Amino acid sequence: MKNIIFDIGSVLIGYRWREMCLEEGWEEEKADKIGRGFFLNPLWNDFDAGLIGTEDLLADITGKYPELEADARWFIHSGKKMIVERPKVWDLAKKLKEKGYRLYLLSNYSEELFRLHTEGLPFLELVDGGVISYEINQIKPNPPIYEYLMEKYQLKAEDCLFFDDKPENTEAARKLGMMAVTVEDGSEEFLLGELRKL
Repeated sequence: MKNIIFDIGSVLIGYRWREMCLEEGWEEEKADKIGRGFFLNPLWNDFDAGLIGTEDLLADITGKYPELEADARWFIHSGKKMIVERPKVWDLAKKLKEKGYRLYLLSNYSEELFRLHTEGLPFLELVDGGVISYEINQIKPNPPIYEYLMEKYQLKAEDCLFFDDKPENTEAARKLGMMAVTVEDGSEEFLLGELRKL
């Protein structure tokens, strides 16, 4: 095994979107309504795939909840407040790179949220490359995004270990011949334990 491939959300970083909303003074009901409006939206996959933009998604949400338009805009544009940094994970990734592993990213993200969530974070300087879904209009667990990563960097599936928090994404990786670990519930401690085994 030569290559370690990381998802970003709930793997290299954590999320605290509900806490972010409550700190803003929102009631839990409104926070949950906005969260459902975004993350359970039928258009979310198209958003991650770069097939629609932020304004398209906002238009759909505010069409359903017109009274929450200002709140929805604040939510999507406050992405930097949503993340939880994981420096222990990044430190271990750095040590693995020093041991000779090559590190890659494979993540579902819209262009705006990818920028907001990752800008200035040190793990970006560690990786040898990666593919983000909006760049190629494909999302996990669809095989083309995995195949694109392998072709772009000339990786052999049997040489790759993939970490992702969603079972369907790790299962798709295994079907293509990769080794894969599901980071259940995005557990940082679980991930740290798995990385220390390498």
